[in-house]
Amino acid sequence: MIAFGTYDAARHPRTAVLVAGLRAHGVKVTELNRPLGFSTAERVRMLQQPWRLPALAARLLRCWAVLVGDAVRHRRAEGRPAAVLVGYLGHFDVLLARVLYPRSVVVLDHLVFAGDTAADRGAAGLRVRLLTGLDRLAVACADVVVTDTDEHRRMLPDPDKGVVVLVGAPDEWRAPRAPRAPRASRVEPAPSLVELVETRVSTSSTGEADGGLSVVFFGLFTPLQGAPVLAAALRDAVAAGAALRVTMVGTGQDLPRAREVLATTPGVTWHDWVEPGELPALVAAHDVCLGIFGDTPKGLRVVPNKVYQGLAAGCVVVTSDTPPQRRALGENVELVPVADAAALAAELVRLGDPAALAEARARSARGRDRIRPQVVSEPLVAELRRRDAL
Repeated sequence: MIAFGTYDAARHPRTAVLVAGLRAHGVKVTELNRPLGFSTAERVRMLQQPWRLPALAARLLRCWAVLVGDAVRHRRAEGRPAAVLVGYLGHFDVLLARVLYPRSVVVLDHLVFAGDTAADRGAAGLRVRLLTGLDRLAVACADVVVTDTDEHRRMLPDPDKGVVVLVGAPDEWRAPRAPRAPRASRVEPAPSLVELVETRVSTSSTGEADGGLSVVFFGLFTPLQGAPVLAAALRDAVAAGAALRVTMVGTGQDLPRAREVLATTPGVTWHDWVEPGELPALVAAHDVCLGIFGDTPKGLRVVPNKVYQGLAAGCVVVTSDTPPQRRALGENVELVPVADAAALAAELVRLGDPAALAEARARSARGRDRIRPQVVSEPLVAELRRRDAL
């Protein structure tokens, strides 16, 4: 089997989880991958702003030229692959895969619908229709389409093509190493990651260190994540007497509003960016990892990476009570009503109690093995075996 495309497994570990899961089931997977180098936000911005498309096209064609050479050499050495997995954000890559491998089972990891994502970030009209057309073209080129939730599977023109595979988390999130400290983006000094880890160790399972309960949020601050909601909840929890140490990581359209809400709240540290290899240790240094809280249509259909990653890193995960999140991990995460800052604040106050935090950690620990690559990839392995593609 080949994993094919221009995916970036460091920035977007979804494809890495699928590849690791397939290998754990004894599947030989050869990666033919030439990362494009654009983030998800940059790709969406390019698709929303047509004048940026030449830069995307030029880099894509360069990567494809190398991929064609890689494919030819692999075919000569190994023959035709039975199956080809096109990695995350492969809306264009699947077109090339279909041309290069017309008789192979082409699997598209369709974690993101371009039209749906653009609409969630404020686009409308013709641009959304064009991106929705791109989604349909990409899906038409695939024999099997992997989605992360049943809600997304039902969005496919032919839902029977879909296979639901939970996002999961790479195994490195289970044993994160202490990396270099990122630079904070506000004047007050930010604790280093080593200091955060030492603080986590000193709290043991009580959350009673000098700084109280430690909480982390990381993301792109898009509407589905509900950053203004969680910012209001953090502010109100502190105002209610909760002792919180909060780390906020990322940038995006809702960041200014979140900063405004938390401007006078003590104990909040901001990081614009943390390297992917450093993020697991940063998250693991906290008691609580926050998920998503927005009430956008897309927000009600997803289970985000951060929920799986926070769980794998040993945190208590607090996220919104949506059907896909309850179905996937409801027994192992703490659920609060969607877009309800008061409920989230109350939950954070509750978790400041050592007994409540210990109980939540026990629930979290019971879910860690359910999100390993080998486990979450089982539906895809079963489908490929059904098609005699393994």
